[in-house]
Amino acid sequence: MGGEVLTVGNLKNQKNFVPLPYRRVSYQPYAGAMTEAAITGHLLAREVYRRTDIVILHNKQGENAVAAVQRTESDALFVRLDALEVLALPGQCVFLHSPATDPANRSALARLAREHGIDTEQTVIVQGAFDHINLIHHPDPLRVRVVEVAPPEPPKLYAMAGHVLSYADLPAICLELERIKLRELCGQVQPEAYLVPCRSGGLDDLGAPVYFLDERPPQRQAWTLIGCERSLQFHRHYYGDEPPRVEMCPRKLASANGCPTLIKCCLLEFGIEQEGQTVVVPWGADLPMVEQALRLLSQEVGHA
Repeated sequence: MGGEVLTVGNLKNQKNFVPLPYRRVSYQPYAGAMTEAAITGHLLAREVYRRTDIVILHNKQGENAVAAVQRTESDALFVRLDALEVLALPGQCVFLHSPATDPANRSALARLAREHGIDTEQTVIVQGAFDHINLIHHPDPLRVRVVEVAPPEPPKLYAMAGHVLSYADLPAICLELERIKLRELCGQVQPEAYLVPCRSGGLDDLGAPVYFLDERPPQRQAWTLIGCERSLQFHRHYYGDEPPRVEMCPRKLASANGCPTLIKCCLLEFGIEQEGQTVVVPWGADLPMVEQALRLLSQEVGHA
């Protein structure tokens, strides 16, 4: 919001409210009664810095309260208030100290609240990295399921999505990994040999000889292919036939559970595709593609 004046009156019931940049938050000692009336009187009698939109009051008893303030329009360094809205009193506030949490990141704040089992009706005040303080009001992040094969660990798409959430300006999102365990897929059959897409999958010890499709073994073996449709196409080109196959494509194996879902597919080579609450990225997706996919999912369910 930069230098814009915050309009109060409709923030108390808002979910996932995080004031950004967090220089908008003022953390102040307070010796008065922790009631809405006392806090209102105290703040209306004072002035605030011209960039302050949120005031967190704390006392010696370890109690906290949060108020959103509406500043008078002015270019002065300190200004009076036109109005305020008390967002949370001590009974609704939880204070967490987490030096590893970025206070400028909505998803990081939401993840911390979730890890501590914070109720969605509470306000979480976080003393995070560099001892800077911010909050997330009524944390109720969007749950995004990432369906991905493993190994590798962590699964690549899940790791990429987590990295995107560490820097992108996105709504509060929490990722939930649904692994497709390749060793379990391999255990469904007992072939003379296995053919897997590539050596990087970490599947070189399966109790039978293992061959790697990307190395194009010179001799056709009596193998079972652990692979997707694209791997089958490669096999037809290399050897002119179709071997027994165990499907491993996340797009094929992901069950519909009503949760926004991020997956990848080797048959998709350019761009991304959206099918309702599922967004598909190519096997070789880059970070901007993953960010675009997460943004589409948040817009689909109204978290934008």
